[in-house]
Amino acid sequence: MAKLTKKQKEAASKIEKNKLYTLKDAAALIKDVASAKFDESVDIAVRLGVDPRKANQMVRGVVTLPHGTGKDVKVLALVTPDKEAEAKEAGADFVGLDDYLQKIKDGWTDVDVIITMPSVMGKLGPLGRVLGPRGLMPNPKTGTVTMDIAKAVAEVKAGKIDFKVDKTGIIHAGIGRISFDADKIVDNAHEIIQTLIKLKPTAAKGTYIKSIYLTSTMSPAIALDPKAV
Repeated sequence: MAKLTKKQKEAASKIEKNKLYTLKDAAALIKDVASAKFDESVDIAVRLGVDPRKANQMVRGVVTLPHGTGKDVKVLALVTPDKEAEAKEAGADFVGLDDYLQKIKDGWTDVDVIITMPSVMGKLGPLGRVLGPRGLMPNPKTGTVTMDIAKAVAEVKAGKIDFKVDKTGIIHAGIGRISFDADKIVDNAHEIIQTLIKLKPTAAKGTYIKSIYLTSTMSPAIALDPKAV
């Protein structure tokens, strides 16, 4: 087991073991224990009482964070020529079609989100092995396959994120930066938690939200009280 650094020990000492914090207190504490010289990412992990192996208990959705993620999201718009101007004006970082399809085929995936049109999805099918594992495959359910390219690009740039429960029943999502005010971290966390509650599968039995943790890139995890949230 790796030894903790002096800063890590100091941060851990500020977090009470076995204590469940309110969202407001956790947001303030996560800022207090952050010690990195860079603007750390703030993440939330929510363990759900679902069985992701069953289709009727899969939890997946999208949410627009009130204050964005604090990250400059790189967007690739795979569109036909008549939609290129629309995508560029909306703020897409990369716009085109066949040239970028070839780049992806050659291994290029230096983007965070890919937005495309229904008519283009057929060309993306063969690239599933490259895009799928990286979470880059566009999907109508997340709004990344649409004819309204401008709206889709603008929403992603403004802080729209998609999430999906993993095989262990946990939702992971980046909800901001340490440089955010604590209130902004609270607002963003509250938005995704409320969205998860609305998405509760009818087949899920027992406790739905089992645990919630708030972390930053370099800090220990802070446990939240699910009932308080």
